[in-house]
Amino acid sequence: VQLQASGGGLVQAGGSLRLSCAASGRTLGSYVMGWFRQAPGKEREFVAAINWSGSGTYYADSVKGRFTISRHNAKDTVYLQMNSLKPEDTATYYCAVPGRPITTTQVLSPGEYDYWGQGTQVTVSS
Repeated sequence: VQLQASGGGLVQAGGSLRLSCAASGRTLGSYVMGWFRQAPGKEREFVAAINWSGSGTYYADSVKGRFTISRHNAKDTVYLQMNSLKPEDTATYYCAVPGRPITTTQVLSPGEYDYWGQGTQVTVSS
């Protein structure tokens, strides 16, 4: 499985960006897809995840109400719409797939994901 993330960039505080993650090499319609982020000097942290049908979404408290995750299974693509961006959202954002069914608790843990994209940089200026 190859994951290609795109859509990052430089934006002012309060602005918006939409990240995309396209999967190839394997159909991922049955699996959770997630977004994580990592700022310099910090650990990788969970941002959002979505189940295979799109009916279940999960968000970190820090992004709830500002970010929206969605997916298009026919395109094997997951999206992260980021609104009201803050400087503390600055990080490299990674999409990831576990490659097997995982629980609602496990979706929060980077260690449960088997496949990772290359990351896309998001920089929010104040």
